[in-house]
Amino acid sequence: MRRRVVITGMGVVTPLGHSVGDTFAALLAGKSGIDRITHFDARTFPTTFAAEVKGFDLAKFLPATAGRYSDSGLNTRFALAAAKQALDDSGLLAAGLDPTRVGVYMGTGEGSEDFPAVIAGSAAGADATGAKVDHGKFAATVVPMLHSRREAELEMNTTAAHVAAEFDLAGPNFICLTACAASAQAVGEAAEMIRYGDADAFVAGGSHSMIHPFGVTGFNLLTALSTRNDSPETASRPFDATRDGFVLGEGGGVVILEEYEHAKRRGAPIYAELTGYGTTGDAHAMTDPHPQGRGAIRSMTDALKDAGLNPADLGYINAHGTSTPANDETETLALKGALGAAAYTVPVSSTKSMLGHLIAAGGVVELIIAIQAMRRAVLPPTMNLHTPDPACDLDYVPNAAREKSGVRHVASNSFGFGGQNITLIASRI
Repeated sequence: MRRRVVITGMGVVTPLGHSVGDTFAALLAGKSGIDRITHFDARTFPTTFAAEVKGFDLAKFLPATAGRYSDSGLNTRFALAAAKQALDDSGLLAAGLDPTRVGVYMGTGEGSEDFPAVIAGSAAGADATGAKVDHGKFAATVVPMLHSRREAELEMNTTAAHVAAEFDLAGPNFICLTACAASAQAVGEAAEMIRYGDADAFVAGGSHSMIHPFGVTGFNLLTALSTRNDSPETASRPFDATRDGFVLGEGGGVVILEEYEHAKRRGAPIYAELTGYGTTGDAHAMTDPHPQGRGAIRSMTDALKDAGLNPADLGYINAHGTSTPANDETETLALKGALGAAAYTVPVSSTKSMLGHLIAAGGVVELIIAIQAMRRAVLPPTMNLHTPDPACDLDYVPNAAREKSGVRHVASNSFGFGGQNITLIASRI
């Protein structure tokens, strides 16, 4: 018999705050976490802004052990901070659970502080700050090719290992590298392992930072980033006719997944049940979504089937909503294909309009946001949506938060390079 999986803890580090509460409050207020890049000198780049995490200090979360990670990349540090918050929130470590039954599943990507300079220097003669990058010497395929680099693999593989070692979690340990879908897929796959008895709990989520010369250059060459340098805070405008690309962000998020009966026995806080998981591939292209949204349609319909729900049962969807011309139109098409008539009545918003795109960390953070919306009876808005694209004609909760009570089921979409499509559904319990 398939076991039920619930969420008993949550933690985030985002451009809008270092906790779930601070981040969600900023989203409801319509605040933007997007500003000029400070991680390196970006004045010569086509895009000079991003959504950076501000004022982050791992020692605030791990005062006794933060020094161990002084040479680690932001991926690892964001993951540790988010995991610490989520574990404290859940009380899991104090519950006396067998550590061999607690796994770690993290979505991530490259992120070592040394790696960007190595790549930029070897590819374009850049100095350590990236100020001398010759953008013309990069191939447009640099971002998709990234995972083949040994330097990147070393950083990616350490993230889950560091989380496991820091908190003595000796169960299954995995890294997921499916680009923008990675943390959502990590949550879904971890839930599957609990459902079928391979673990009793998982620390699941993801972390990522690509705000460095290589990341910005690579996405600029793909013409994926907004170049609205005159107004960074309004540059991310999902579903708007004037959108010109996404805004690169960074951060981390973690949920504690736990078998329902175990969580009940120990009196754990239960925020929601993870009822639906859909995962599909476009089998189409390395960077572009399938033009008819076939993979995205199936991820949503599969998640609904997994949860035993009808489309109209959904009370809110946190869209992938990147603010790129291709994604937003295709996702709208996919929502109509998956939900039918309910696509016009279920509210949808993209919080990337304020957070930017956290890449591998985006899916789990947006799942947490959707759960908060359900629990607090208020939906975060899609900001900067002033000139709706006629092809994007659904209810995107434009420009202001909306109160909505009685929501029992929420969904979150994450679509990644390589045609990865993930839909997660969380339900009130």
